[in-house]
Amino acid sequence: MMPLRELDVRQILREGGLPFQLIMDTIASLEPDEGLRLLAIFEPLPLIRQLKQRGYIHTSRQIDDDDWEIVFTPETASSSETQADASPASADIWPDPVWNMDLTDLTPPEPMERILARLETMKAGEVLFALLSREPVFLFNELKLRGHEWVGNFDSTGSVFRIMIRFNPSEAAA
Repeated sequence: MMPLRELDVRQILREGGLPFQLIMDTIASLEPDEGLRLLAIFEPLPLIRQLKQRGYIHTSRQIDDDDWEIVFTPETASSSETQADASPASADIWPDPVWNMDLTDLTPPEPMERILARLETMKAGEVLFALLSREPVFLFNELKLRGHEWVGNFDSTGSVFRIMIRFNPSEAAA
């Protein structure tokens, strides 16, 4: 069995903190044959997607209402077929953004509300680019419900979250 390092970010999240950098620092410090057992208050889907791109597979288990265990392990050579994901999430194949929004000076939920309002005015395939002062975890759920595609990450300073959203009306209407 692969050794697992445990990281409990539940209290940080409950206090409104953002443990993203702590999680990424922990991932970076793992040995090649070591995994991470993350304890959180929700299933962190954006983190799961980001770590998948970095070669980690995961298993999620809801322990209680606001208690999740997510185990990340390095992808083995035998499961490398799942690594070749031709998902549209790759920003390389997206058109240039039609809309650019700097929302770094706003407090939640205003950035999410402005982004969702702008999406209501967009045409199929158009892309919106936004800068935010934190990772928009609640926005991700709304985008998923509406069927839109997105890619995002923190800038090199770790203080600004960048997100590109492609409007997809066919999925949103379904």
